[in-house]
Amino acid sequence: MVEDSARVITLVVVDDHPVVRDGLRGMFDSAPDFRVLGEASNGVEGVDLVARLDPDVVLMDLRMPGGGGVAAIAELTGRGARSKVLVLTTYDTDSDTLPAIEAGATGYLLKDAPRDELFSAVRAAADGRTVLSPAVASRLISRVRTPAAQGNESLSGREREVLELVAKGTSNREIAAELFISEATVKTHLTHIFAKLGAKDRAAAVAVGYDRGILG
Repeated sequence: MVEDSARVITLVVVDDHPVVRDGLRGMFDSAPDFRVLGEASNGVEGVDLVARLDPDVVLMDLRMPGGGGVAAIAELTGRGARSKVLVLTTYDTDSDTLPAIEAGATGYLLKDAPRDELFSAVRAAADGRTVLSPAVASRLISRVRTPAAQGNESLSGREREVLELVAKGTSNREIAAELFISEATVKTHLTHIFAKLGAKDRAAAVAVGYDRGILG
């Protein structure tokens, strides 16, 4: 019995739908090697909960009112959290998968994944192994093979704000203070901006921004 308890994987579930949270808690609590420590309805609550409970794995949705999953993942990564984040969402578009992986997610699954696949993914995530649903893996491979396509994506409103501040010579710390976000989140936005504009650094991103009429 001691060995069994030593193998129990602890989880925190972050999802804005109570029914989904209840379903996941029931599913994992029915298995002897998992234990759900807590639930949160958005990314901000999730970060606080993870800081308090220190779970092995965080099941993270992406699009949530009051605080999205990508920002939460970036915040946890920036804090050096021990917990591994496994994205569990209904979205598999490039604009969802890539930012989540870049922000530090260990894995990415869709909510239609079978129970056994989800259990295996959580075990793998707890061991630090990357787990991707087939659809997401195909998208990532395609994206890596066609990097030029990255320059065709439009920037989000917040990414435009960050780029405008970068163009003014504002530091990451100053941008964080100006936009009331963490420095880790600023770095995540910059990563997305560089990828979307096909730029290698801040100067190149600003140059491309002016060239494309995003700035000025």
